Amino acid sequence: MTTAENRTPSTAPLAGATAVDDADALLALARSAGMLVTLDGQIGREKYQSVAGSLRAFQCFAAALRDALSAGTPR
Repeated sequence: MTTAENRTPSTAPLAGATAVDDADALLALARSAGMLVTLDGQIGREKYQSVAGSLRAFQCFAAALRDALSAGTPR
């Protein structure tokens, strides 16, 4: 097993989501991939958040999202 396979996050945060584009599920997936999610501000009900991380963390996020989509997560 390669290092990349060892570090790929679980798609569990998306398992209970009603849609792949659910913001909370995507943010949870980003966090599990090792990315930093910060709340920059909130105006009314609209939250402004930033997601930052290494290229490796972004690759892990993309791989986990791809796996979730191929597993048939409802859209």
